[in-house]
Amino acid sequence: MLTLVHIIGQILFGGFFIYQAINHFSKSQDLTAYATSMKVPAPKVAVWGSGILLFLGGVGVLFNFYTLIALILLAIFLIGVTFTMHAFWNMKDPGIKAFNSIQFWKNLALLGAVLLLMQW
Repeated sequence: MLTLVHIIGQILFGGFFIYQAINHFSKSQDLTAYATSMKVPAPKVAVWGSGILLFLGGVGVLFNFYTLIALILLAIFLIGVTFTMHAFWNMKDPGIKAFNSIQFWKNLALLGAVLLLMQW
């Protein structure tokens, strides 16, 4: 039985990833430029592909639709992006390093949540 707390959690968690997907698509030029600077192969494809993973994962969580597959898609996104795009330990500029450190640890926490949800 779904409780109100569970429904709010689905909206917040799934909605977060859908919002990030929309951001990927609407700012694809900027994100492609950043991916290029991080030496990601086929950066445009990577940005759009990661946006699709975010969107499908978020929709699956939000609507409780193929939830395990949705969570796997989100895990794939988080593992790939966290260790390549937010590798703060390789960065020299203190501001950029701090920003990416925050993003890295946030993504690890999100990955932990995804893994926990896979058990339910």
